[in-house]
Amino acid sequence: MNNWSLQTGLIMSACNLISIFIGRYAIQVRGLGPALPVIGVEGFGLAELIATTSLGHILGAGTIIGLSSTGLL
Repeated sequence: MNNWSLQTGLIMSACNLISIFIGRYAIQVRGLGPALPVIGVEGFGLAELIATTSLGHILGAGTIIGLSSTGLL
């Protein structure tokens, strides 16, 4: 198991940002829950943020485990 480091944090953050970007355009029915008070994300609410970051954490954990098992991390 790899200890937490700056590299693992950057990988997890990148996977979450990629997942949010994909979810922004892939989620067809948006804006059903509470809205986020951020300019530029109209129709992207709390439910969408939680869903996309959950997927981002799954992708990030898989990436970190895969990179550490191959010795690249």
